[in-house]
Amino acid sequence: MTNHYYAEQLREVLEVPARPASYQPWPEWVPDSIRDLYATQGVDQPWAHQAQAAQALHDGQPVVLSTGTGSGKSLAAWLPILSDLATLGGPELNRISLVSRRPTALYLSPTKALAADQLNSLQQLLAHNPALGVRVTTADGDTQRELKQWARAHADLVISNPDYIHHAMLSNHGLWTRFLSSLRYLIIDELHSYRGVAGAHMALVVRRLLRVARHYGAQVSVIALSATSADPAGVLARFLGIDQQQVVSVSEDGSPAGVRRLFLWQPALLGAAGVATNEAPAPAVSQVAGADPWEVPAPALSEGVSGTVPGVTSEPDAEQPLAPELAFQRRAVTTEAAHLSAEFVRLGARSLTFVRSRYAAEQVAQVTRRLLDFTDPELAPLVAAYRGGFLPEERRELEDLIRRGKLRSLSTTNALELGIDLSALDATITAGWPGTRASLWQQSGRSGRAGRDGVSVFVAAEDPLDQYFLDHPQELLDPPEPTAFEVSNPFVLGPHLCAAAAELPLTEADFGVFGFAGSGPADSPQAGADFLAKMVAAGWLSKRPAGWFWNATLSVRAHDLADLRGMGTQVQVVLEDSGQVIGQVDQASAQNLVHPGAIYVHQAKLFEVQSLTDEVAIVRPYRGDLRTRPSEHVSVEVLQVEDEFSTHEGLVRWHFGTVNVITETTDYDILRVPGMVFVANRRLSLPPRILETKSVWWTVDPSVPKSLGIDPAVLPGSLHGAEHALIGILPLLASCDRWDLGGLSTDLHPQTGLPTVFVHDAVAGGAGFARAAFGQARAWVIRTGSAVADCSCDGGKDDLGSNGCPRCVQSPKCGNRNEPLDRAGAARLLRYLALGLDPQTSQDVE
Repeated sequence: MTNHYYAEQLREVLEVPARPASYQPWPEWVPDSIRDLYATQGVDQPWAHQAQAAQALHDGQPVVLSTGTGSGKSLAAWLPILSDLATLGGPELNRISLVSRRPTALYLSPTKALAADQLNSLQQLLAHNPALGVRVTTADGDTQRELKQWARAHADLVISNPDYIHHAMLSNHGLWTRFLSSLRYLIIDELHSYRGVAGAHMALVVRRLLRVARHYGAQVSVIALSATSADPAGVLARFLGIDQQQVVSVSEDGSPAGVRRLFLWQPALLGAAGVATNEAPAPAVSQVAGADPWEVPAPALSEGVSGTVPGVTSEPDAEQPLAPELAFQRRAVTTEAAHLSAEFVRLGARSLTFVRSRYAAEQVAQVTRRLLDFTDPELAPLVAAYRGGFLPEERRELEDLIRRGKLRSLSTTNALELGIDLSALDATITAGWPGTRASLWQQSGRSGRAGRDGVSVFVAAEDPLDQYFLDHPQELLDPPEPTAFEVSNPFVLGPHLCAAAAELPLTEADFGVFGFAGSGPADSPQAGADFLAKMVAAGWLSKRPAGWFWNATLSVRAHDLADLRGMGTQVQVVLEDSGQVIGQVDQASAQNLVHPGAIYVHQAKLFEVQSLTDEVAIVRPYRGDLRTRPSEHVSVEVLQVEDEFSTHEGLVRWHFGTVNVITETTDYDILRVPGMVFVANRRLSLPPRILETKSVWWTVDPSVPKSLGIDPAVLPGSLHGAEHALIGILPLLASCDRWDLGGLSTDLHPQTGLPTVFVHDAVAGGAGFARAAFGQARAWVIRTGSAVADCSCDGGKDDLGSNGCPRCVQSPKCGNRNEPLDRAGAARLLRYLALGLDPQTSQDVE
């Protein structure tokens, strides 16, 4: 139930029922010493999924363990290697033969924080039986040189990350001969987090690692740990480049779980003054407070006090009428999350608030503290931010403080979403859609661990996907989106082939490792030979009788070619007078952010850009009241159609293939603050940026808009709105973010000669998202059409002329400043597309 303040904000409560524990006996190969070791942690026997996954790993099968947060996946991964070492006995450092045959294991983490947590957990476990002599350490960019030398010579278990494996271990694999030749187990944690271009890079790093280990005679068993996800066996098979039938998938969770409640929440409507119309604080959640706050109104934030909260606007009475222009505007999602966070602190609950950026983490913590300063100042010090950029010791201290209850609230990026062990949390808040269902449930799983009931709040942002889930809440309970990545992307594959050739000469026996063992034109052995021939012709490789070798005469290192995190080349921002580097921007954004004449903002300071090259932007301090806003022109050139189909008897055609996206920053407006008043426009003469990538696109016959009542004047806005909405909803079906995508719409494309809408991957070579969209066109269009048609921004009317809102067709990243747009026209086009894809779904999109 809800009280009258929040009936409009609380949209739905989803409840996942409790689950009893399911146990299995220890596998017979687990020695008593290891059983006793886990008994010190309160584990008398493993849960069923732990035993099943550990058995498959011990048997040498590739296995993926895909269960919920807090289900003890790490036990299954470590159990075989700890048992093998315990059976062998402690290290006898004076006998080289025994040292060299001790099995080793390598654990790969996507983040250093998770790696540190795993090391801490293992050390605490092993401390109960030092006689086992298990030697464990980290090896990454932060590890001291002496410790890395010790790891190469002595470590049984190494905890690392793919970046270190690529840049250090594989590039100098001869130094790791002892460890790699004895490598028996490879543990890949958080498999679901490897997606898009970064996922393709990580997959190829792992394939190269296994290739080198096999060269040294190792037979490596692989286990991947993942949050609950769609088709985990298929994901691991594509990640390793093996047949899916080889993979053992364990996904039935045997760990106990309490009832989990997810509250779907939308921020308060803004009133005439631009502040929230309800004056009560965010309600408490009954599972935390022990009462029913949805039934009993909480006291107003300002009750019994006068004045205003510094930095937080006061809120007028709920009966005050809304200004017409604010009728559908809501409070910022981070502000709403701060109000909820403050209320949880008042209740004595320990909570995490998940946000999308480092800046937002600091902002939520700051606003939460200000709210508490005003009503409960003694509680304000119990709030902090946790994000990347903190020193490791700072992060460890914050984790320890919230574990011990010395902190009650942490606002964090997804740094705490992954497997770091934080028990005794009462609640989580997710501010805005986190990208995937897997991430949402991973975050919500942080509350109520160890079998206790859990409470989570999803605060919806002004975004099409957020609003879609408010209107279709049951879809949050569907299986998570499949992970998409394109290992065949030539811009990714090429650098890894160079690195592999530098490690060991490439031969035809390696074709299967790199995806050239199929029968199609793009994945056959002949395609592999052709690809390598192009690299030889370009001067990267040399062909000899023994295989393909890295061209060692080049000045660049082979392992420096791959951009593992997909960050791209960075442009340094340099002060003109001193030469000091004050920041950097990625090259793809440089022409918009630091073009000549731009006013660049860095840490709240203003700078005027004097010049821009491919590597450097020269700036000088600026103290005026002018700002700049660039304009860009985007065009798409179709290079190759790889797949296509038609509907409506050929009136609509769908395509997938390779395109060039050509972007030109053409000019910029000079604006004066406050008010951003237009002053002048300046032309720019900058070279176009060309991105070769993958795209899905559809065309419609000119008769279609006419039959739908869309006249030529509103057709560009209708196509533009459909493009934005399709981009906004695609993350529902592919594990991507709208910022991983780009698009273009035009009422007359020069190549197709028709009204055309493109949605493309925003990285060179493609990331797999456009391919996923093409393969799921029916579901994609139906869900997008529903989101646009159901939006209340114009009362749900089908009248042409409305430019929509951020919840349906407006985009925060539109290069044309969301002009032109027509929500009703977009809805009509999407409805028509859906009818052709499946005539039975017409009611779903009306």
